[in-house]
Amino acid sequence: MNTWRRVVEQPDRLGESPFWHPDEKRLYWVDIPGRRLRRADPGTGACETWPMPQEPGCFAPARRGGWVIALRDGFYRAYEWGGELKLIHRSGHDAATTRFNDGKADPRGRFWAGTMFEPKTRAAGELFSLDCRDGAPRVERMAGGVTTANGLAWSPAGDTVYWSDTPRHLVRAWDWDPGTNRMTRERVFHQFADKPSGWMPGDPGYGGRPDGAAVDAEGHYWCAMYEGGRIVRLSPAGEVVDEIATPMLCPTMPCFGGDDLRTLFVTSAGERSEEERAARPLTGHVVALRVDVPGLPVNFFID
Repeated sequence: MNTWRRVVEQPDRLGESPFWHPDEKRLYWVDIPGRRLRRADPGTGACETWPMPQEPGCFAPARRGGWVIALRDGFYRAYEWGGELKLIHRSGHDAATTRFNDGKADPRGRFWAGTMFEPKTRAAGELFSLDCRDGAPRVERMAGGVTTANGLAWSPAGDTVYWSDTPRHLVRAWDWDPGTNRMTRERVFHQFADKPSGWMPGDPGYGGRPDGAAVDAEGHYWCAMYEGGRIVRLSPAGEVVDEIATPMLCPTMPCFGGDDLRTLFVTSAGERSEEERAARPLTGHVVALRVDVPGLPVNFFID
């Protein structure tokens, strides 16, 4: 039976946005409150860290080398690890209360990122698309009405986009035209059960809320369930068909990697109670597990 293994020694405060770089054969991810990008060779555990001037919500590899990065206040471009961060576009949101969160590149090379309203008192989060394929950057608002933008992913055919609002326990889906970048036919993909009143970590009766996600080669949506201690696999019809228990209570986002894309990597939240960290020593770590169905490769940003 396959078991989870720790990828690197040092945990994250809040690990997110993992992706596997097929050319480098390295895993990349962010530690948002730690204000750093990280990358590792899972075979050796060797890990490099790049401090950021602001919280990095997500990033993606670029076809011409380097990365596109969504920091708290906008989109940035870097060409070398540890190198200069060049501003592409400063967002219009109030960076005192709102920051970029989950995101990734789409199958055509645009970079998408959603925002979260940190007070979480209203659904002010939005989803944006950055297109730099024709030179001048073009930013479009794609969707809104969420508190914490999460779970962005595309179907294998590239005709469906998924996006979740973590506090509402809701994953939505849209038909998507990659040529025109239009989202239509919005619908509920899956509604998870709310957190029971009075529930505390360690109590039974709660399956968690949807955080980051990835899609496999069969079109199934793998969703990290924050405070649920599990990864849920949803069919293309939105039905729960499988789940995998995680060694941490708060997994944050899965991705597929390795040469055959059959290694499931999962980031997690580390800023949890002392009791939880003692009971679950892999809290805050990136972990890996071999799975039967391969995932989709990472999409590259094109500029």
